[in-house]
Amino acid sequence: MAGRQVSVFAGRYAGRCAVVTGGASGLGKAVAARIVAEGGKVVLWDLNADALAAAQAEVGAAGVQALDVSDATAVEAAAKASAEILGKIDVLVCSAGITGATVPVHEFPLDSWLRVMDINLNGLFYCNRAIVPLMLANGYGRIVNIASVAGKEGNPNASAYSASKAGVIGFTKSLGKELAGKGVIANALTPATFESPILAQLPQSQVDYMRSKIPMGRLGEVEESAAMVCFMASEECSFTTASTFDTSGGRTTF
Repeated sequence: MAGRQVSVFAGRYAGRCAVVTGGASGLGKAVAARIVAEGGKVVLWDLNADALAAAQAEVGAAGVQALDVSDATAVEAAAKASAEILGKIDVLVCSAGITGATVPVHEFPLDSWLRVMDINLNGLFYCNRAIVPLMLANGYGRIVNIASVAGKEGNPNASAYSASKAGVIGFTKSLGKELAGKGVIANALTPATFESPILAQLPQSQVDYMRSKIPMGRLGEVEESAAMVCFMASEECSFTTASTFDTSGGRTTF
């Protein structure tokens, strides 16, 4: 976070209950920590059970669910269990994701392509599909699906990641329009590269390339994107849906 000042809005999430996927690290954990600090309750979902336990203690989460979001049956079960822990689900933040291989399309391994799509796009769909009915039943909901500037511009040697995040953007636009007027708002965040454990999945050359595309000349900080997510997931975000919010240092302006 490099000394980034974090402004906590006391009580903003009072009485609100959230599910955060990819919640054991990075952006997911930062978002969960802010929601709890601002009065909300959170259940963390992640594949890494050990990291989940540590994150639960650090964040003060009400519960955790260890699962692979690409397993639709497991997602349905986790949604039910989370609703029982929390009493309701007002907020869904889908932050789980992987980068996949960093190679040209003609060399891209099929198994890596399929795994990226299974987690980044299919898994996000499963999470939205399972939790939207719970929100509709309560007449309130905020959904934030984490996409990427790669979904807008495409990054060379990252075709699976770029395609999956473009899919997230298109999916969220469709979902937000379906839910408009029903009390449930759905938007996507398109961050540029920020300091996160996911960078360990990439060669340094790819990280350097992505930094070079950012007019501010630096990577983002996780708290900068977490701040935006926590606005998007709050009651304050009341008249914007089916849209994308950027935290890109000037890289994307559309």
